[in-house]
Amino acid sequence: PESGKEEADARSVFVNNVDWGATPEEVQQHFATCGTVNRVTILTDKFGNPKGYAYVEFLEADAVDNAIMLDNSELRGRQIKVMRKRTNVPGLKRGRGRGRGRGFYPRGRGYYGGYAPRGRGRGRGYAPY
Repeated sequence: PESGKEEADARSVFVNNVDWGATPEEVQQHFATCGTVNRVTILTDKFGNPKGYAYVEFLEADAVDNAIMLDNSELRGRQIKVMRKRTNVPGLKRGRGRGRGRGFYPRGRGYYGGYAPRGRGRGRGYAPY
């Protein structure tokens, strides 16, 4: 199943600075000119609040290149950042897994040793796992 995931990642982009009110439909329409949007995932924290970023998975791998062209385009009046989704980009690891309470990367510990920068993860600085 891993290879399937990597293949899906190769057809996906990571979108940052998404308006909190944006719906998956709006995101899908924004990227509809790039190719066939297979799935839109808007990430939320465990309380269901949008985190301001989303993944868009296309059916065609070359749609990713088109989607990158929409970097700095406006969605609901906000400039969005679009970048390739990479399965193993260390910088993106932080955005994954947390908030689902799992997939805590030991290498990253001590990195937010107990205090989350910019007040992210309030109230669970020391989750009891």
